Amino acid sequence: MRYRQGRLFGRINGLGFQFRAEAVLHTLTEDVIRSSEIEGGKFERDQVRSSIARRLGLDIGGLTAADRNVEGVVEIMLNATQGYEKPLTARRRIDWHAALSPTGRTGMTKIKRGRLAR
Repeated sequence: MRYRQGRLFGRINGLGFQFRAEAVLHTLTEDVIRSSEIEGGKFERDQVRSSIARRLGLDIGGLTAADRNVEGVVEIMLNATQGYEKPLTARRRIDWHAALSPTGRTGMTKIKRGRLAR
């Protein structure tokens, strides 16, 4: 997927900002939706698209409100794709866990943020 994404960005590099922005928005939307499906999640495309557009400062008109689960996954995806050169520190993992579970709980279970599964 990343290979195709790189090729797409390379091909549209000569196009105007609007075309590049739309391609980035489309690709990130698909990445979030497909990544969530791997984990058994199902997000509304309009919510994902709106959340990404809002965070990137893109005016797409008719933004849809997104639930906190969508917002959390979008936050992580943007952090990972826009900050790929940054090291994956414990602090960054904790921030990602916090984005996925802002209450620090999943149901009745307290989450130990930033820890790797054993």
